[in-house]
Amino acid sequence: MPIGLTLLVVASILVLFGVGHQVLDRMRLNDKTALLFMAGIFVGGLLPDINLGNRFSINIGGAILPLILAVFLFVKAGTTKEKVRSIFASLVAGFAIYLAGRLLPHDPETMWFDPNYAYGIIAGVTAYLFGRSRRASFIAGILGVILADLAQGIENLIRGIPSPIRLGTGGALDAVVISGFLAVMLAEIVGELREKIQGGTDKKHMTFDHGEFVTEFSREVGADEQLGEYNQNSDVSDEDWQNAGNDADTLNTVENWSEVEEKSKEKVIDYDWEEKP
Repeated sequence: MPIGLTLLVVASILVLFGVGHQVLDRMRLNDKTALLFMAGIFVGGLLPDINLGNRFSINIGGAILPLILAVFLFVKAGTTKEKVRSIFASLVAGFAIYLAGRLLPHDPETMWFDPNYAYGIIAGVTAYLFGRSRRASFIAGILGVILADLAQGIENLIRGIPSPIRLGTGGALDAVVISGFLAVMLAEIVGELREKIQGGTDKKHMTFDHGEFVTEFSREVGADEQLGEYNQNSDVSDEDWQNAGNDADTLNTVENWSEVEEKSKEKVIDYDWEEKP
């Protein structure tokens, strides 16, 4: 069995036994959704490619479902900053794989390991370095491999090379799975090590709720409802509101926690709750 499918089986078993639950929470994924995607990618990787033309084909497990998962997580990203970082990290990871394809031997038989494993490792490491968060790293790890394949296919078309464009086929599924898992593992391991070295997380005064860190003050005033109501009755733009850290879904990516809480208090205090509609 290919290593990509093997990793999916192992990861699914671990999730069934409750391992990695906290990691999934931080990525805004529940167990059922994660298992559904992993099962779909496994089965889709065994299905024939979908031909979209004479020279273009795409695989369900190696490209379509991973792309859907990446977009799903991208939409759930807490802030614009994290979304921009995800896109940038994806581009860098894709370029790293594209460059590796130029440096590694063109004949896979001359290598003692499958080059797709190398692409997956390169994408995973690069995605973590530039993605930083677990969610952004995972997104970049997946999209980096797909973008590299797409870039190679476009180059072949421009240069008139009669080579078909195949997204997610063959060893590409291994690269996608390896890169995604490796990026998240690095983000988790390095994150835990940093917390131990620093003597704990910088979010000690916050609580973990529905996959995000929120302040106790926000929980007391009902951040999702009351602060959202204030936003609708004020002239503060959505972007300014998020930058101030008043949206509970974005607090996990704001760096200056004390400033965030002070701004939250000021906005709630200034709002005349007695006259609310």
